[in-house]
Amino acid sequence: MRVAVDARLVTYQPAGIGNYVLSLLAGMRALAPPERIDVLVSRKDDALADWVAPMRVRRLWTPPHHRFEQLALAAEILTLEADVYHAPDFVPPFFRRFPAVATVHDLAFLRMPELLTPDSHRYYGQVAAAARNADRIIAVSDCTRRDLIDLVGAPPERIDVVHEAADPRYRPLPADELVDATLPDDYFLFVGTREPRKNLPRLLAAYAALRSRVPDAPPLLLAGRRGWLQDDLEAQAERLGLGEKTRFLGGVEPNRLVVLYNRATALVFPSLYEGFGLPAVEAMACGAPVIASTAGSLPEIVGGAARLVDALDVDALSREMEQVWREKALRAELRERGFARAAQFSWRRAAEETLDVYRRAA
Repeated sequence: MRVAVDARLVTYQPAGIGNYVLSLLAGMRALAPPERIDVLVSRKDDALADWVAPMRVRRLWTPPHHRFEQLALAAEILTLEADVYHAPDFVPPFFRRFPAVATVHDLAFLRMPELLTPDSHRYYGQVAAAARNADRIIAVSDCTRRDLIDLVGAPPERIDVVHEAADPRYRPLPADELVDATLPDDYFLFVGTREPRKNLPRLLAAYAALRSRVPDAPPLLLAGRRGWLQDDLEAQAERLGLGEKTRFLGGVEPNRLVVLYNRATALVFPSLYEGFGLPAVEAMACGAPVIASTAGSLPEIVGGAARLVDALDVDALSREMEQVWREKALRAELRERGFARAAQFSWRRAAEETLDVYRRAA
């Protein structure tokens, strides 16, 4: 079996789905003959082309999410020798000579269409047609599988659930690797792209309520690149009087993020919807207690190893943050539960299960 994996999004969007592709390829590299996997990269992506060796590289001109991607990509892969094509970003080429597998990470854009930009709406508006067109669909959680069936009518018999995992670098670090004079001793941490479904305005409101009750509560650090429709968060923090107690770190490279997780009092992840919720698993793998919302896949993924709260209940979130901070025994319990839960996910297992999906598609 020869597989073509579309990895163009790795350089187009170096987060989220791009990281999924990198982790999946790393897992496959240890399991499958490299000459049987073609990695499709953007034509100028020398770094990824070097990284995937000895897998085969095929360079493409068509950028991901381009308005004419369906036509241009179909033309480019016309001569591709493959038994299966994997589209990790929801939408496979509709015109092709071989079976296709599509990974669907979440359907937030159908649950909350007001959160999409026009360009995103145009691209992700193809998901119903993609679900009909793909020979197999990988859903990253049972929650996403249910949404595929309920919202777009995807055939249940063609959907396989393959969970994601934390990269192995996310682990407890020895004390000497955690020394960092730029970080406070205690802090709440949020990790994720700044976009509306991450629920950051309510997180800031909950933190402001906590500070009003407990002036010496730890600061709040927010790590993640700017997404869309969330450019006013710094202004909101100033209005709430949080200017000196809230730090926006921007995008953080993975090795730095490991340190942030390890030192955090708790990860606070009050998302309005997640198809998987990778930061929660990364935090648990590093030993950080997790406070997450009850929305989307999060209860499924944390599996009883985190404190759960209604994403819309600002007061409940504020009280939960206070309790986790004040109760050392609770943090220790969440830490141990988190280690055990995170260990149930692995990219090797995900790669094995994905290869099985390819075989069924072929």
